[in-house]
Amino acid sequence: MAAPNIMGDRMPERVPERELEPEQTFGEQVNDAVDAVKEFLPIPADTKPVTDPYNHDVSNSMAEEPTLSHALAVDDHEEKGRAQLDHEEEDVVDLGWNEKKERIAAPLQLYHVKESPKAVPGNLDLNVTDEEEFSPDKLRAQIERLYTEVIINLISVVKHIARLRSWRETRRTAAFCAVYFVAWLFDFVVPLLSVTVITLLAYPPARGVLFPPAPIALVDASTGGVQKPKAGVLGSHGSATGAPENHKGEAVEQEASNFFNGITAIILTSATGKHPQGEGDETGENDRDGNVPDPTAVAIGAADAKDIAAGGKPSPGHDKTKKPVESAMWSKMRPLMKIVGDITDTWERFANALSPTPPFPQHIYRMRVASLIIPLLITSLFVTSYMFIKGVTFGVGFGFFGDPIITRGVKLLNREFPHWEKLLELRNTVLKGVPTNAQLTLTLLRIGEANKAPLPPPPRVGEAPPDRAVGVTDSELRATGADYPLNATEAELDEAMSHDPTTAHETAGDDIDAAKDPKHGKKGRKMINMIKATTKSAVKTAMGADKVRAKAGSSHAQHRLGAAPKPTPDLLSGPVDFQARYKGHKGHVYISTKATIPAVAFSTETTIEKIGSADREDLHPRWSIPVADLRELKKIGGYGWKYRMLVGWSLGREIADGIELTDRLGQTYKLTALPLRDELFNRLIAMGGQKWEAW
Repeated sequence: MAAPNIMGDRMPERVPERELEPEQTFGEQVNDAVDAVKEFLPIPADTKPVTDPYNHDVSNSMAEEPTLSHALAVDDHEEKGRAQLDHEEEDVVDLGWNEKKERIAAPLQLYHVKESPKAVPGNLDLNVTDEEEFSPDKLRAQIERLYTEVIINLISVVKHIARLRSWRETRRTAAFCAVYFVAWLFDFVVPLLSVTVITLLAYPPARGVLFPPAPIALVDASTGGVQKPKAGVLGSHGSATGAPENHKGEAVEQEASNFFNGITAIILTSATGKHPQGEGDETGENDRDGNVPDPTAVAIGAADAKDIAAGGKPSPGHDKTKKPVESAMWSKMRPLMKIVGDITDTWERFANALSPTPPFPQHIYRMRVASLIIPLLITSLFVTSYMFIKGVTFGVGFGFFGDPIITRGVKLLNREFPHWEKLLELRNTVLKGVPTNAQLTLTLLRIGEANKAPLPPPPRVGEAPPDRAVGVTDSELRATGADYPLNATEAELDEAMSHDPTTAHETAGDDIDAAKDPKHGKKGRKMINMIKATTKSAVKTAMGADKVRAKAGSSHAQHRLGAAPKPTPDLLSGPVDFQARYKGHKGHVYISTKATIPAVAFSTETTIEKIGSADREDLHPRWSIPVADLRELKKIGGYGWKYRMLVGWSLGREIADGIELTDRLGQTYKLTALPLRDELFNRLIAMGGQKWEAW
């Protein structure tokens, strides 16, 4: 999704004029000019991560400004958000933690962070470590990020090209065509493209003139004209289907989830050899016992059954390739997850460089990127096509045959300047100081914490969005000059945007319909309901046994207590205290900020009833940790992922997971049954002066 804006609806206020500072000396002015030039140039802001990797620089508070993110959080900005409005400094302001709807960004998609005592690349923390831990849930999150950030934008590019090629917007396409062929006639195509790119980078209003906006779902990628959105209604502007949404970005997030689910569903049905066109009625009986089934074993067993039915023998004794292929595939999942994450991070940085979100600088990043095109523009004025082809072919030949020279050169660099390649990374050069969406969100969270106004959690809306078209304004749908948007009449646009319940079910043919349809008849539904009832009974029995084992002192059973709570509308919703369990005991984890050093603590007192009541001396916490002493935060599950799936499916409940805190002395505290786990996690990583690294 687009770079988040969780500053809330901005309330402009008159910023009082600052007192005149003493005039700078000539030397100070020169130093400031040199610093400004260094910041503009695409050179690393800090070479310590490479030249002095063992240098430790630990910060204890945000005021020490260990990174650009911390510095921006405590700075006095002219453009202020809701979190920065004046209020009593001793009180924690509630910006809407108890509201059902609040248009704010999604939480950080992080699972495990550790404090980094070293200098951070690009002067921004929350970078992903090279030793990032793999988990299937992380891989899913990275693929969903790839969809919301990269794939959606590529779809938009494809549809802009389709609009331009279709000649439906005649004047705009004619202008592009005329300029291009005039440049071609005078051998100025490369200078033309260079000037166009520089203009788009350096002057944002030009983007809307050259490429006027339109909702993605409303544009036909084949004809460049108007189409009925795949969801049957234009209920959102930035999604590929146009599905309705309760809050901005919800439709794209759901598309990303269904994108991943769709891939896995196709893979599973392919693995089980489903061939609906030639199948008869489903038959069979439920022969399951009372044990809780393993979802992965069901899928693998179905694939093995398909092989047996075809005359194969999939047992390990006959199939010598199964284990090595499975091991190789799982071993490649970690670098695959890393590659997907790096691609998405780089895309987000470019997007945030071209369209910065306050409090980050509004001009320097895109001007820096645009300035890199200027040498190409100047060179293209003197380099002929012959010289270009000769240079490219020489480079291809040298890359193919010059391995001895290249290898010796790389070895020399590695010996004389270890980890030199780290200084060439985009986050250290062209995109230094430009945040990913996670780094941007963390900075905005830190602004809230610095002003004792923590930003509220994302929307929690239970009802389905209405099936009605959203309004479109000039910022979402317009044309260049005198053309009509998409060369469509107002009646055609209204028809395309209005709701049609049949469109969402249309596919590319009968064969796709048959493969997509699960064909669950009455017998199938009865079987599924029987399995669900059996699983529900087994789950409840296991949960009852956990209570007995927890009283007997089993730590594993204690961690599972309360992980599947019944829905209660009166849950405390922060921002100071959060319902949780510690070693199975009910209580509250709360954050105290009135002391000189903020702390996080756990208490079993039942008298915490309102915001601000956590700073009392009679709470007698079981333990307390200064926030500045936190070294590691890790999200943990109350159940294993397989059991979690079954509990959620059979009981229809949301699982309340936990969080593990580790201080600088190595002491670990596990909080479980924490409904607002992500919100507590966000507050804790935003409060202190730690430089975090994602694992």
